[in-house]
Amino acid sequence: MINVRDNLFLVGMMGAGKSAVGRQLAARLGRTFVDADHEMQARTGVSIAMIFDVEGEAGFRKREEQLIDELTQREGLVLATGGGAVLSSSSRAWLKERGLAIYLHATLHDLWLRTRNDRTRPLLDCADPKRRLEELMLVRDPLYREVAALVVETGRPSVSRLVDCIASRLDAVEDRVSSVDPVDRPARAATPPPR
Repeated sequence: MINVRDNLFLVGMMGAGKSAVGRQLAARLGRTFVDADHEMQARTGVSIAMIFDVEGEAGFRKREEQLIDELTQREGLVLATGGGAVLSSSSRAWLKERGLAIYLHATLHDLWLRTRNDRTRPLLDCADPKRRLEELMLVRDPLYREVAALVVETGRPSVSRLVDCIASRLDAVEDRVSSVDPVDRPARAATPPPR
């Protein structure tokens, strides 16, 4: 059973705003904010790009899965996951079972505008980064939707307005959950909105 006042996990593509939104959301709710990519870099002492160079994507994903397992077991957390964290079936299960996942959805165009000058993203270090983003989105979007209890569009609103939107939707989810008899309460606090 999820209490929406416990862990919140932000999922979505690179450039969706997980770190910026997560930091402000955690401050607003009085929770600890953790960015999984920053945590990985702090623990290893090297950049994500360096891990990719030395261990390849498979090595990075193994480390990422271990980190998601550990972080999702904490309490009172707002966690900004890496864009590819949902590729692991184990991580998807933990994100669904140990808190409430929020998918920050952005259009391909917006993602491209936000990431096109960023040289720190190893998956976009290729001949056609926009095409690569599109390929990643095709694979990952269904996985984000699989784990998400809430989907939030991140198009034009400012970070503070997105935080207001999420906080409001969390209040609505909590109201629905608390109005259900504990015996009949479902295992998840909310289901994704219709697609």
